[in-house]
Amino acid sequence: MLILNEKSMQQAAGMANVIEAVELAYKLYDEEQFQMDARTHMSHNENTLLLMPCAANQSLGTKIVTVFPNNKDHPVTQGLMILTDGTNGETKAILNGTYLTGLRTGALGGLAARYLAPAGSASAGLIGTGAQGFYQLLAVCLERKIQDIYLYNRTQEKAAAFAKDIQAHLPPHINIHIMNQPDEVVTHSNIIIAATTSEAPVLPNQPDIYNGKLVIGVGSFQPHMRELPESLFKQADHLFIDTLDAIHETGDVIDPIKNRWLVESQLIPFSSVVTGKVKPDISMEKPLIFKSTGMALFDVVAARAIYEKAAQQSIGQEIDF
Repeated sequence: MLILNEKSMQQAAGMANVIEAVELAYKLYDEEQFQMDARTHMSHNENTLLLMPCAANQSLGTKIVTVFPNNKDHPVTQGLMILTDGTNGETKAILNGTYLTGLRTGALGGLAARYLAPAGSASAGLIGTGAQGFYQLLAVCLERKIQDIYLYNRTQEKAAAFAKDIQAHLPPHINIHIMNQPDEVVTHSNIIIAATTSEAPVLPNQPDIYNGKLVIGVGSFQPHMRELPESLFKQADHLFIDTLDAIHETGDVIDPIKNRWLVESQLIPFSSVVTGKVKPDISMEKPLIFKSTGMALFDVVAARAIYEKAAQQSIGQEIDF
């Protein structure tokens, strides 16, 4: 059995590899070549334990995740990924699930930018400067020729520390700006990312400021959570979702349907875009929205890709169990 910590995973595979794996996962999803139970949620006070099993691509995988939104000295999201051989049940690897979650969620945002962002998009904005936002920006900057990044966080000191950290992982020509208000981020950005666990919208509820922009929401994963404003939903022709389970999982899908800001026929599985079945209408007159809640299929396909690259390069720690 191979143990892959964050350092080993970084050595074995990069964001581009994970984007490729996630694109494969979308194709498997579209072809229904997987078996996946609904994720199990267990809430304890404001904290959450998630169990996410899936079988696909000749592998079985289970990710165990905790979300502690008030963490100060530890990541908000932490986890462990168990990868099992789908032919004989042997445990092949245990991976750092925290890092895997960041990578594959970032990859989802990167693919959304590839397929949905307006041509020539050169600026990206981020609301919520935590770990998820970090990987979102890494992936978006791989997929688009970003020149400027605009950041907002309720605590400006965190935004400043984030800017210093991510600058070291980006090409030197990219300029990073810390803004005082979310509407300033929206105004300056072609691609806007919301990466918080907020229970109330973090983007301004102002009509027309989103036209011609792509909005990516990755933070809300429960019915009581919502990052995106009413006016955004009302302006959009469609809401692209990474999994149909999002209809029941996040307030960013539940609320607009319940309030009739959108109807269910406007919900489009993003897998249909990846496979070419749906051609998105990218217009300067309307916004495009991509909402991700994630699913175990992404984890198992990404974990297998990282494991295979690690095994090929003799990276990680082999143990008998």
